[in-house]
Amino acid sequence: MGSTKLRPWDSAEHLKTEEDMVFYLEACLEEGDAALIAHALGVIAKARGMTQLARDTGLSRESLYKALSGEGNPEFATVMKVVKALGFRLHAEAVT
Repeated sequence: MGSTKLRPWDSAEHLKTEEDMVFYLEACLEEGDAALIAHALGVIAKARGMTQLARDTGLSRESLYKALSGEGNPEFATVMKVVKALGFRLHAEAVT
């Protein structure tokens, strides 16, 4: 019997299109968990390329990895820089 090789799940590998990324971020925003949202931005950044995001935001790759790990607690200004650099826009919607 052959052995099965397992490896950790990496969400970034499954975000192929802009639409995939937007739907993923929207789903995380709906949960309302700040750590999950930061993590989602990190996953999207990884799918796009963290080096380019670092250039676009003016932040170091290391600080981005830390802030967007889901364990960090990024400042809102950092989150907004990342959102803008990724080409996204956050919007508000009344909850009914």
